[in-house]
Amino acid sequence: MLELAIVIINYKTPNLVIDCLQSLETEINSLEHQVIVVDNASGDNSLLEIEAAITENHWQTWVKLLPSGVNGGFSAGNNLGLKAVIAQTYLLLNSDTIVRPGAIRTLLESRDKYPEVGIFSPRLEWPDTTPQISCFRYHTPISELIDGAATSPLTRWFYPYDVPIPISDTPFGPQWTSFACVMIRRQVIEQIGYMDDGYFMYYDDIDYCRRAQRVGWQILHVPQARVVHLRGGSGSVKAEIAKRRRPPSYLYASRSRYFAKYYGKMGLWLTNCYWLLGRSLAGLREILGNKQPHTCEAQEQDIWFNWRHPLK
Repeated sequence: MLELAIVIINYKTPNLVIDCLQSLETEINSLEHQVIVVDNASGDNSLLEIEAAITENHWQTWVKLLPSGVNGGFSAGNNLGLKAVIAQTYLLLNSDTIVRPGAIRTLLESRDKYPEVGIFSPRLEWPDTTPQISCFRYHTPISELIDGAATSPLTRWFYPYDVPIPISDTPFGPQWTSFACVMIRRQVIEQIGYMDDGYFMYYDDIDYCRRAQRVGWQILHVPQARVVHLRGGSGSVKAEIAKRRRPPSYLYASRSRYFAKYYGKMGLWLTNCYWLLGRSLAGLREILGNKQPHTCEAQEQDIWFNWRHPLK
């Protein structure tokens, strides 16, 4: 059995995948480690370009390319990679990442040191080493009130429900962590199964962390392991949100699925009402000239996407 299998999803980002593989070249043992690149039906020249890079760099002993016939999204693509190889531990890695020297070794050492932990995450950072927030508290109905309002006094009042957790230089256990780069024990997958491919993209990481914690596994953030995350390189959703443009509907479909799955259909309805209450407070402040708009185009209606049948 392999010690480590690394799964990378590609969707029309061959250059990013090749850069990611280049960063892995000196970090893995080709006898004990395997990299699976899953192409999510890119429909471009991705397969040819990645295959050419594998041949040119003599990566055939540790990189395998796995084409998918359909683009089933982030969870479905990762599940294909997870099922393709048997390993003690799996590392899910975004295509828009660069692994810093020693990061994988540090994560594996943490795995050996903390047997009660099932999910490990590194520090994500920008190329200039500025850290990114990548650990979080659960999304809850109250956190949606905070999000809708984006008002400092309200955020401070409900701080225990605010989703982002500040950067830490010491290891700690968040409620969930970004799956841009995450290490998962095989025993976790055997116990709770694969990722929920009902999520096309987004909310799949918090869902998996909640499922793991529900059966007793802990999560550990290991900031000494560092991975560059070119945030937005593998998708444009965060860039669209930053510009307050309307993001793809699958973001809201995933949101509805998550809240219905963990709080019930009425909980989803209550969550949306809380968000609208927060948005009303923000709107009043905007009218008074005390706040700049922060919500996306049509967000008031898009939060109801799939709310009647959120789990289908």
